[in-house]
Amino acid sequence: MSSTDQVQPPLHTPAHTGAGHSSVAPGEIAVGVVVGRASEYFDFFVYGIASVLVFPAVFFPFAERLEGTLYAFIIFAFAFMARPFGTALFMAIQRHWGRSVKLTVALFLLGTATVGIAFLPGYQVLGGAAIGLLAFFRVLQGIAFGGSWDGLPSLLALNAPRDRRSWYAMLGQLGAPIGFLVAGALFLFLHTSLSEADFTGWGWRYPFFVAFAINVVALFARLRLVVTEEYTAALEESALEPIGTFEMLRRQGYNIFIGSFAALASYALFHLVTIFPLSWIALDGSQGINDVLTIQLIGAVLAVLGTIASGWIADRIGKRTTVALLACLIGVFSLFTPMLMDGSPLQQDIFILVGFALLGVSYGQASGTVTANFEPRFRYTGAALTSDFAWLFGAAFAPLVALGLSAHFGLGYVSVYLLSGVICTLLALRVNRRLEDSD
Repeated sequence: MSSTDQVQPPLHTPAHTGAGHSSVAPGEIAVGVVVGRASEYFDFFVYGIASVLVFPAVFFPFAERLEGTLYAFIIFAFAFMARPFGTALFMAIQRHWGRSVKLTVALFLLGTATVGIAFLPGYQVLGGAAIGLLAFFRVLQGIAFGGSWDGLPSLLALNAPRDRRSWYAMLGQLGAPIGFLVAGALFLFLHTSLSEADFTGWGWRYPFFVAFAINVVALFARLRLVVTEEYTAALEESALEPIGTFEMLRRQGYNIFIGSFAALASYALFHLVTIFPLSWIALDGSQGINDVLTIQLIGAVLAVLGTIASGWIADRIGKRTTVALLACLIGVFSLFTPMLMDGSPLQQDIFILVGFALLGVSYGQASGTVTANFEPRFRYTGAALTSDFAWLFGAAFAPLVALGLSAHFGLGYVSVYLLSGVICTLLALRVNRRLEDSD
């Protein structure tokens, strides 16, 4: 196994899909990967930001602001809990009706659930039914997100030049910081342009409508790739076909969980620099929401640059070494969390900016750390489930746990939470190394 822990590409040049078919260029796959991931994460971050700025007042007006935010974070986690089930369901759909049907249904469901939230009346109109419908739409988002896996990141890894594997691997990770950047910018514009009453009353709904429009554009961009004869042949030749979930877990389940925990430090940090600071500062009142969103947008740019840099770094020192080194740096960073987040606005801004910078480099290589461990026929489903469980274990409950523990027991527990993710990452990487040595 290579020290970079990336899938061994069969060719140094664009993959040829067989006689009579055009070659598949990694650059073309990369466009589909970035567009697809950015649209999906935009949906998720629109919900995440709204769960801090809007949902406590609209859906939980009967509770104090802290409790209302925690309730919103509970529903926030529902999508991550539903993702593995969505992956299993849509893998079955693909086996029966094909990849294009699967992707179309999944993105239509994702857009429908997102627009459903935009049209949803608040608690004052529907009472408890509003909360139930919000939870329902959030679960649908998670199922759809799990079903939107198209295999393009795996195909990209297989067809990337050998000496640039990590560079191409980071392209799929760019979607998350780009998605947050667009979502944060849209909320900042609306929050700045509207009065508080208008923003809470109707302004917050526009990002959800925009999410639906973006999904439509992304759907056609991705279908242009996945339904063509060339890409279908390339996916089939690379054995990137759906496998039954039970068979997957029975045969390769240990690789899924090793891969999930290997990325834990990065995924835990993700929501602790995007959603948690916004909620903590909104409750603390130490600086204005617009100021926080502005700093986070700058941080998202740093994360994009860090993600790009991670490809260059990992190609030189190895993917696994990069992930381990950044996990250690995240551990050091976590020790300063109480001092920075409980300090002045400048200290809080430093936490956000440094956190985003670390996130970019670590998250850029967090995906597919142990992909090469999967048998070829299991890589398509294995990569999807590994990502699902990494988000579930690392990120789903991060805002809820961090805000709840910090509000009741102190910010030191955020450090403990991050350190636990660091320990899990380092242990998983160590186990993975021993498994490779034994092989």
